[in-house]
Amino acid sequence: MHATHSHNLSRVIGTETEFGIASRDPNAADPVANSIHLIGHYPNLPAPHAVWDYENENPLLDARGFEVDGERERPGPDYNRQLNKVLANGGRLYVDGAHPEYSTPECTNAREVVAFERVGERIIAQALDGITKVRGHEQFVLYKNNSDGKGNSYGYHENYLVSRAVSFERITQVLTPFLVTRSIYAGSGKVGAENQTSPVDYQISQRADFFETLVDLNTMVRRPIINTRDEPHSDSTKYRRLHVIVGDANMAELSTYLKVGALSIALDLLEAGAELPRINLADPVSAIKQVSRDVLVKETIKLADGTATTAIAVQRAYLKAAQNFYACHELDQVTKDVLVRWEDVLDRLERDPRLLVRELDWVAKRYLIESYTERKGCGWDDSRVRLMDLQYHDVRPDKGLYYTLERSHRIERVVLDHEIARAEFFPPVGTRAYFRGQCVKKYPNAVYGVSWTSVLFDIGQNKIKRIPLMEPLRGSEALTAELLAQAETAAALLEKIST
Repeated sequence: MHATHSHNLSRVIGTETEFGIASRDPNAADPVANSIHLIGHYPNLPAPHAVWDYENENPLLDARGFEVDGERERPGPDYNRQLNKVLANGGRLYVDGAHPEYSTPECTNAREVVAFERVGERIIAQALDGITKVRGHEQFVLYKNNSDGKGNSYGYHENYLVSRAVSFERITQVLTPFLVTRSIYAGSGKVGAENQTSPVDYQISQRADFFETLVDLNTMVRRPIINTRDEPHSDSTKYRRLHVIVGDANMAELSTYLKVGALSIALDLLEAGAELPRINLADPVSAIKQVSRDVLVKETIKLADGTATTAIAVQRAYLKAAQNFYACHELDQVTKDVLVRWEDVLDRLERDPRLLVRELDWVAKRYLIESYTERKGCGWDDSRVRLMDLQYHDVRPDKGLYYTLERSHRIERVVLDHEIARAEFFPPVGTRAYFRGQCVKKYPNAVYGVSWTSVLFDIGQNKIKRIPLMEPLRGSEALTAELLAQAETAAALLEKIST
């Protein structure tokens, strides 16, 4: 069965973005309270009273087959509602640790991910706007990046549904060289170095300095390149959810598109048992930092056998494997497009990274900063330069430098504005996010809570009825639109489902 998996089933993908939050008021120093305050001001919540159901979540389960000791505390219902907002698009807006965070709904291709991730920036910006209107002044600044420049890194995570038939060892072995080198197109650029790593003016990746080990369950300390959290949010006998924490949060659509699209393709090959590159890096943890510091994209990386390769050569090996595989397998439009753009980007990086100033975050940002330093005659260590680095990621449409590039048509797009606008209120049609989003919109008062794997209805008399959604590709528009159209009330829906 799993040999043909990728050709009759879509892959379910989604991302989570933690936004950096800075308060302008030195006395408002509690980031958790600030974050709760912020998400409470997003104006378009369909079911503000819904809780998040933590039933099937266990972040302490490790893919290597064990559970880590630790207490999991579950918030009470009132605090739960403050921490979690369920969105009309099937996604989630919430507070995680000390940051506001947005999870896209479950998508089925890289293009969809781009639209649903971009709308997260708009949702956060609207929440910020909501506070500003109430307060009469701007209280916070929010960034879609991965570091506050003071040594704190926050996450951007990608999630991919993968067949349980593929062993975790195999995933680690195949993906390590891929993940170590993909920042050459997926990095969002960073001024300076952090986390006691070697000093540098500018580097490709925001996250690279923070990785300290190859494989681990943690996402906060001893950050691993491969995260082993085994929390599939689906039927765990059939699936695993690959939780990728090594990527940067991108502003440029092409960087997001390739980051998610190319990895999706690598997973297709892995599941199909296709021929994949056998590349063994001597030291992945130092290699990921070395790749990040190589802004000319020319340096060699040591392999375990004593020979060397380059980041571009590693990426080309995966691209070539994919081209060989798809030469004799069907492929959809998005996969075809990703393959074409992936090759084009590698070709231009090889000639001169500056040729990608309209496509990739790290190149666009570097160029912006360099033209500024030349005009002002200042160096990379100037405080205004660090400010520009942050400002590139500012979520306010009128302040963010990325948005300035976009408005002046100096950055290439992947999706259209109307796709992003639509993604705020309409869930993806191909996954269970469709059913979740539509239930929340159609029966807002009857939805008690939701999770990735269920919708909970309050049926009165203190009774809660759970509709399980353990199959991420069920609950799609094709399977549930008619059912939802026929059920005017939640009671009618439950009646139809139980018969």
